[in-house]
Amino acid sequence: MVDLDEFTVTDATLEQMAGTANPRLKQIMDAAVRHMHAFVREVELTPAEWIQGLRFLTAVGQACTPLRQEFILLSDVVGVSAVVNALHDRKAKELGSQSSLLGPFFREGAPELPLGAQIVEQPTVEELVVHGQVTDTHGAPVPGALIQVWQTSERGLYDLQERNGESMDMRGNFRTDATGHYFFRTVRPKGYSIPMDGPVGELVHAQRRHGMRPSHIHMLIGAERHRELVTALYFGDDDYIDSDTVFGVSGSLVVAAKDDPSSPMKGYRAVRYDFRLAKAEPGESGRVGADPTTFMPKAAE
Repeated sequence: MVDLDEFTVTDATLEQMAGTANPRLKQIMDAAVRHMHAFVREVELTPAEWIQGLRFLTAVGQACTPLRQEFILLSDVVGVSAVVNALHDRKAKELGSQSSLLGPFFREGAPELPLGAQIVEQPTVEELVVHGQVTDTHGAPVPGALIQVWQTSERGLYDLQERNGESMDMRGNFRTDATGHYFFRTVRPKGYSIPMDGPVGELVHAQRRHGMRPSHIHMLIGAERHRELVTALYFGDDDYIDSDTVFGVSGSLVVAAKDDPSSPMKGYRAVRYDFRLAKAEPGESGRVGADPTTFMPKAAE
């Protein structure tokens, strides 16, 4: 028996895990153990602080429901989601459009609508047209690409918040036409605060952060043999465009609504954005989007 100290316990832990059969699981867990142990040593974590951290993570898990994914929110506000997205983009064989965050409000099963349809059930402010073309990285059109769209209302709330998940609004799925073009109507979504009534919100308050996200429209775009693109379009005149609390904004995704002679629907201000999809590697599904509500165990549904 060897007496362990704060350094040798790391080697002992790695040695016990050495028989892990899955090589990727072994790589991930080895790195996680090394970094977590180094973190504890660096900050000289006390037993009371360790318990407080466990209580926080427990509260994050308890805050998750079929309509709320607090762990995704935590990942977003500490920048981990943005790092994962950046790595995913960098590892692509081809450079497609910039990605952004999936966020905790994506839902499967939104209605598939004809091009030009309005995704907001009862708009109370100016309607806008969003349009453009989906191509591959060489500029060839991608017909039949599925574009899943979701956003907040003009009041800054998602349907999961306004309707408690009982029905869908501010969402729609569209297919690009034979030339790869898409267009739909919506309203400008209002920028909003992330949910601040849970443990993640308490953390953000403690860090004296504003917790706000700028006005944006989420898009999840997929096509056969292409990498799925999770992204969003951000309105550049929003007060929080330079300080998104979940680090989702990239300069290439900033847009403005304006008069646009090229718009397929006249009489509306329009946002034009063309998307490029990268090819998926052989054997790569390209799938990165997942409905956070499906993370809940069956017993909790």
